[in-house]
Amino acid sequence: MNPDLLNPSVLAFVGDGVYTLLVREKLAGVNRRSGDLHALSVEFVKASAQAKAFNVISEDLTEHELSVFKRGRNFHTHNTPKNSTKEEYHAATGLETLFGYLHLCGNATRITELFDKIWENLTLEKV
Repeated sequence: MNPDLLNPSVLAFVGDGVYTLLVREKLAGVNRRSGDLHALSVEFVKASAQAKAFNVISEDLTEHELSVFKRGRNFHTHNTPKNSTKEEYHAATGLETLFGYLHLCGNATRITELFDKIWENLTLEKV
Protein backbone atom coordinates (compact mmCIF):
# COMPACT_ATOMS: atom_id res chain seq x y z
CA MET A 1 0.00 0.00 0.00
CA ASN A 2 1.32 3.39 -0.99
CA PRO A 3 0.32 6.06 1.58
CA ASP A 4 0.82 8.76 -1.07
CA LEU A 5 -2.17 7.34 -2.94
CA LEU A 6 -4.54 7.06 0.03
CA ASN A 7 -7.41 9.42 0.62
CA PRO A 8 -6.61 12.00 3.33
CA SER A 9 -9.62 10.81 5.33
CA VAL A 10 -8.08 7.32 5.51
CA LEU A 11 -4.75 8.76 6.60
CA ALA A 12 -6.52 10.88 9.24
CA PHE A 13 -8.44 7.81 10.44
CA VAL A 14 -5.18 5.96 11.02
CA GLY A 15 -3.45 9.05 12.40
CA ASP A 16 -6.20 9.62 14.95
CA GLY A 17 -5.47 6.19 16.41
CA VAL A 18 -1.71 6.70 16.31
CA TYR A 19 -1.89 10.12 17.98
CA THR A 20 -4.33 8.92 20.63
CA LEU A 21 -2.11 5.95 21.45
CA LEU A 22 0.94 8.21 21.79
CA VAL A 23 -0.94 10.45 24.22
CA ARG A 24 -2.17 7.46 26.25
CA GLU A 25 1.33 5.97 26.41
CA LYS A 26 2.70 9.24 27.79
CA LEU A 27 -0.15 9.53 30.29
CA ALA A 28 0.43 5.96 31.47
CA GLY A 29 3.44 7.33 33.36
CA VAL A 30 1.24 9.74 35.31
CA ASN A 31 0.08 8.37 38.65
CA ARG A 32 -3.65 9.12 38.46
CA ARG A 33 -6.95 7.27 38.40
CA SER A 34 -7.98 5.93 34.99
CA GLY A 35 -10.95 8.32 34.83
CA ASP A 36 -8.59 11.25 35.36
CA LEU A 37 -6.24 9.87 32.70
CA HIS A 38 -9.14 9.59 30.26
CA ALA A 39 -10.13 13.20 30.90
CA LEU A 40 -6.52 14.30 30.35
CA SER A 41 -6.27 12.31 27.13
CA VAL A 42 -9.40 14.03 25.79
CA GLU A 43 -7.76 17.39 26.51
CA PHE A 44 -4.76 16.41 24.37
CA VAL A 45 -6.60 14.88 21.42
CA LYS A 46 -9.37 17.45 20.96
CA ALA A 47 -9.17 19.57 17.83
CA SER A 48 -8.05 22.78 19.55
CA ALA A 49 -5.14 20.97 21.23
CA GLN A 50 -4.13 19.27 17.99
CA ALA A 51 -4.17 22.64 16.21
CA LYS A 52 -1.77 23.95 18.88
CA ALA A 53 0.33 20.80 18.42
CA PHE A 54 0.69 21.55 14.72
CA ASN A 55 1.89 25.06 15.53
CA VAL A 56 4.60 23.55 17.75
CA ILE A 57 6.04 21.39 14.95
CA SER A 58 5.16 23.37 11.82
CA GLU A 59 8.64 24.86 11.44
CA ASP A 60 10.26 21.41 11.76
CA LEU A 61 8.33 19.73 8.96
CA THR A 62 9.91 18.84 5.66
CA GLU A 63 8.35 20.17 2.49
CA HIS A 64 6.78 16.77 1.83
CA GLU A 65 5.43 16.45 5.40
CA LEU A 66 3.90 19.91 5.11
CA SER A 67 2.23 18.92 1.84
CA VAL A 68 0.76 15.82 3.54
CA PHE A 69 -0.53 18.02 6.37
CA LYS A 70 -2.11 20.40 3.84
CA ARG A 71 -3.79 17.50 2.01
CA GLY A 72 -5.52 16.61 5.27
CA ARG A 73 -6.21 20.17 6.32
CA ASN A 74 -7.77 21.04 2.98
CA PHE A 75 -9.82 17.86 2.71
CA HIS A 76 -13.49 18.77 2.76
CA THR A 77 -15.34 16.93 5.48
CA HIS A 78 -19.01 16.99 6.30
CA ASN A 79 -18.32 16.98 10.03
CA THR A 80 -19.12 20.04 12.08
CA PRO A 81 -16.75 20.81 14.95
CA LYS A 82 -18.43 20.67 18.35
CA ASN A 83 -16.04 22.47 20.67
CA SER A 84 -13.59 24.01 18.23
CA THR A 85 -13.46 26.41 15.35
CA LYS A 86 -13.58 25.22 11.76
CA GLU A 87 -9.92 26.24 11.38
CA GLU A 88 -8.88 24.22 14.45
CA TYR A 89 -10.81 21.21 13.19
CA HIS A 90 -9.12 21.36 9.78
CA ALA A 91 -5.67 21.79 11.36
CA ALA A 92 -6.36 18.79 13.61
CA THR A 93 -7.37 16.73 10.59
CA GLY A 94 -4.13 17.76 8.89
CA LEU A 95 -2.09 16.72 11.92
CA GLU A 96 -3.85 13.35 12.08
CA THR A 97 -3.27 12.91 8.33
CA LEU A 98 0.45 13.54 8.85
CA PHE A 99 0.72 11.06 11.72
CA GLY A 100 -1.26 8.46 9.75
CA TYR A 101 0.97 8.97 6.74
CA LEU A 102 4.17 8.65 8.76
CA HIS A 103 2.86 5.52 10.47
CA LEU A 104 1.89 3.84 7.21
CA CYS A 105 5.32 4.73 5.79
CA GLY A 106 6.87 2.95 8.78
CA ASN A 107 8.59 6.11 9.99
CA ALA A 108 8.30 5.54 13.75
CA THR A 109 11.46 7.55 14.42
CA ARG A 110 9.99 10.67 12.83
CA ILE A 111 6.69 10.18 14.65
CA THR A 112 8.57 10.01 17.94
CA GLU A 113 10.62 13.13 17.13
CA LEU A 114 7.55 15.19 16.29
CA PHE A 115 5.39 13.89 19.12
CA ASP A 116 8.12 14.38 21.74
CA LYS A 117 8.41 18.03 20.73
CA ILE A 118 4.64 18.43 20.94
CA TRP A 119 4.53 16.72 24.34
CA GLU A 120 7.34 18.84 25.78
CA ASN A 121 5.64 22.05 24.68
CA LEU A 122 2.02 21.29 25.53
CA THR A 123 2.08 19.26 28.75
CA LEU A 124 3.31 21.88 31.18
CA GLU A 125 -0.13 23.37 31.73
CA LYS A 126 -2.08 20.10 31.79
CA VAL A 127 -0.21 17.32 33.59
